[in-house]
Formats: sequence, C-alpha cells, structure tokens
Amino acid sequence: MIGIMSDSHDNIPAIRKAVETFNSMDVDLVIHAGDLISPFTANEFKNLEPEMVAVFGNNDGEREGLKKAYSEICLIEDFKEISVEGWKFSIIHGTNPQIVDALAKCGKYDVLIRGHTHELEIKGSETLIINPGEVCGYVSGKQTVVLVDPDDLNCEVINL
Repeated sequence: MIGIMSDSHDNIPAIRKAVETFNSMDVDLVIHAGDLISPFTANEFKNLEPEMVAVFGNNDGEREGLKKAYSEICLIEDFKEISVEGWKFSIIHGTNPQIVDALAKCGKYDVLIRGHTHELEIKGSETLIINPGEVCGYVSGKQTVVLVDPDDLNCEVINL
C-alpha cells in the first residue's frame, strides 16, 4: 500500500495522526507532496515505519534546514519520479497549474501526485491525478490522506 499526504503545515497533532495511520496499515511507502514547512516536523516523521519520499512545497522556505533535518528520512527535492510495482509516478507540489497539466498529459506517467490546493481530488483516465487534500486541516477543515493499492491503483480516502 502507498500512503499519500500533502500540506502538513507544522500541524504536529495531525502529522502524528497521519504517521500512526500509515504505521497501523499495510503501507510500504509514504509520499508527501510538499509544505512540510519547518525542520522540527522531522521529529514526527522519524516515527514513520514505511519509507518516505517528499518534495518541497511553496511554503518550504527553510530548504537547507529541511534537507538537514530530513537527511535520515528522505531526500527532499522540487520534483520526483519514482516507479512502484511497474507504475511510473511523478510527484510535484503543484503551484503552477500549467506544469501539473503538462505532466498529466505528457503520457509518461501513470500517476501524478500533487498538493498545494488543500483540496482532495482523485481524477483522470490516462494519468491518475491524486491530490490528497491537506493533513493540517487549516483551509478545508478536513484532515485527509489517501491510500493507493499498487496492484490496481484503487484509492481510498482516510479522514484523520
């Protein structure tokens, strides 16, 4: 199982709930689509049992501090390409809708993971686009993550 999250924005209780959720389920990989915000959040993500992949978000201003704090957890970059069980994933925070659209339409990826809007969205036919909403709950009032089955890309929304 793949856990997808985004926009945790320093909400430590919400991050803790997400980590506990992923640890309690059959999750092998967690993807964070940006806006971790502060280096101190790494203290919570160190409790994550699955492997973690993360990209920077537009509010991740202290990049060097984040890279250092997360160095034992994952390497944070602006964009990632990964393969999971034969599926090709692109991961970007998604501040530029034209880039998100181009990645979705280029035909190179099976799944596009994005964040930024704080709005839960799962759509697409050629390329599955997943925005897990927000872990922090600050904008929508909902704290959500998404589980993806790597066998068939079926998605399940989890309310934290």
